[in-house]
Parts: sequence; C-alpha cells; structure tokens
Amino acid sequence: MLTLDQNYLKRLMESSPDIIVAVDREGTVIYYNDGARRVLRYSSDEIIGQRVTRIYSSLEEARRVMKALRESPDGGRISSFETILRDKDNQEIPVAISGSLIYDEQSTEIGSIGFARDIRRMRQREQLATAGEIAVSLAHEINNPLETITNNLELLTHCVENHLTPSELVVETERLGAIRACINRVNAIVRRLDDMTRKGVYETRDYLKGQRMADLAPRSEPEKAETAVANGGAQEWPLAGMSVLVLDDDVPLVTSLADVLKAERCIVHTATVPSAALGILRNMKVEAVISDVVMPEMDGYEFYLRVKEELPNLPVILMTGYYYDKDHIIKRSRLEGLEGAIFNKPINPPKLRELLISARQKTLPPTRMRPTLPSPLALAPRP
Repeated sequence: MLTLDQNYLKRLMESSPDIIVAVDREGTVIYYNDGARRVLRYSSDEIIGQRVTRIYSSLEEARRVMKALRESPDGGRISSFETILRDKDNQEIPVAISGSLIYDEQSTEIGSIGFARDIRRMRQREQLATAGEIAVSLAHEINNPLETITNNLELLTHCVENHLTPSELVVETERLGAIRACINRVNAIVRRLDDMTRKGVYETRDYLKGQRMADLAPRSEPEKAETAVANGGAQEWPLAGMSVLVLDDDVPLVTSLADVLKAERCIVHTATVPSAALGILRNMKVEAVISDVVMPEMDGYEFYLRVKEELPNLPVILMTGYYYDKDHIIKRSRLEGLEGAIFNKPINPPKLRELLISARQKTLPPTRMRPTLPSPLALAPRP
C-alpha cells in the first residue's frame, strides 16, 4: 500500500497547476507553489516573507477573504469563494478560492492556506454563453423590422417603376439599391454575431487607444442587390386570387407582408395570435398559411399540428427571424409534413413566391394554373 510521506505531499502541492498560498497568523506568506508562480508571475523570493496583501487586488479584498474564513459556518473553511488577485504586471485575475484556517493542537489559529483557481476562462465561457443568448434574441428583434422595411421597399420599387421616366428610374433605382445594400449589411452583421457566438470564438479590433471592440464586420461583402427593371409589358400573376393567411405577432411585419402579397393580387387575411388565425381558417377559404415560429399562446409547431388536425391538406409555411431552428420547431414540423420553411428574416421574396406557387399547385387543378412569369416578388433582390 502506498504511503504518503511529507516530502511526497510537498511535491504534490508544488506541482499543482492551481495557486496554493499559505500564510501565518500575521498574514505573511510562508508557502507559495509553482502554480502560483506561473499565474501570478512572482518568484518565490519576491513573495515568501511578504504580506499576502501584495498578491490581492486591494487590502479590502484580502480582508474580505479572511472575514469569510473566520465567519464561515463550516469551521473556518470556504469553497469556491470568488475574489480578485493581482499579478506582477498589475493585471487583475479573477479566482475561486477554496481554503481553511490552520489551527495548532490547542485549537489556536496559526495561519491559513488557500487553493485558488484562475477562472478567467470560465468567465469567458459564461460571457460567450450570455452573448449567444443575446445574439439569438438580437437576430429575432432586428430581423422582424428588417422584414417590414424589405417588404415596403419592394412595394415602393414596383410603384417607382410604373410612375417614372426611364432617366428618373435610373436615379431612383440606385437609391433603392443603396437601401437594399444597407439592409443586407445589417443582416450580414447579425449573421456574423450569431456565427461568432455559436463557434465560441470572438475576433476583436482596435476601437480607441487601449480599447478593443468585437469585430462584427462581415467577412465578405453582401451580395449586391439586383436592379429591378420595368418590363414595360403585361405581367402574369401566378398567385392572383390565391387566399393566404399571414400569422405573426409583429403587427408591422404582418401589415407589410400582406401588402406585398396583395401586390401579387393575393387575397390576404391576417392575424397576430394563433387563436385568431384558427378562427379565420374555420370560417374563410384559405389556400396557404404563412406563420411565425415564436408566438404567444402556442409556438409554430403546436399551431401547425392544430391546422393539420382540422385541415390536413392545407399547406403551411413557417418563417422565423432566427438563424437556426433553436427549439427544433421547424424540424419537428417537417417530420409531420410541413410544406416549407423560411429562415433568416427578411424573407427572400423569390423563395416565398416559389413556396406559394408550389402550395397552389397542390390545391388547384392543373388547368387553373397560369404560366410562372416574372412578378414583383420575382424581381426582388435575393438577400
């Protein structure tokens, strides 16, 4: 059986990667291991014999730790007590200390020993986790208004095409293109934040002297917005007369998406809560449903199952402002036969158009279908 002599225990403590420091009753350092030397960068000669306050961020912080030890209900012991040390370069180092008071045979306090673990990486992981939560929420909160802006921009583009001379159209098309480029850039920035948080790696760049900031600049330029050109001829409307229900708890988004669909000559019904949407479906003829994923009352999956139960052949398209299916709502819905899904609001108008045409093909006899030719959604840029 292996016995642990004093020399072995000393070598064990010396080789520990954690900071191990022992002090006497007066707070003078009497032991300082290799882990402490590596993290705090002081040599043993620089610390042993010195007051322990030298390695704390402040005298008050050292007193706070000793107070926690002396007032501990666990007989002078503390565990994972967070404090701040300071290294030789005057850099603050957050640590978690587990330690205890040391008593002699007469139960008289003669010193203390502390085992401190550098928690900078743990703090960084916590910050990354928090940033990830912020990124997910930010994507949703930004992409919804971006969707509204994009929808109204497409309506404006179509209106401009029909009311300007060719020379005026060139100028206004450039201005509208600049707006689209800015929308694409905001979208790319949110995507980059989401990508950085999911990979757990942040890149930074200089902001002011001595300060850094997260580098959220897109790694590649967003795709240039396609220039819409007035075709000057009669348009065909493959979605004309199609009855569509739009469900989203964001009122401006619902309104703008409804306007875009109306410009396609669709018959549009809107709702901001699932219960109202279900009421419309029970009383109106609807050929397709476009629904948000995250909503009050029930999420997109629950809503889809309710629709499928009552109207099993009605196509449903789910849309989300998130960059991935964080709650597996769309994945679960697809397993149940979901018609289609759109990620990353603002919605890609051509993709929405394709999904609606596909949905209509499944609900109308082939003889009622018209040729699929350009329309306002088809002329929209692909974000």
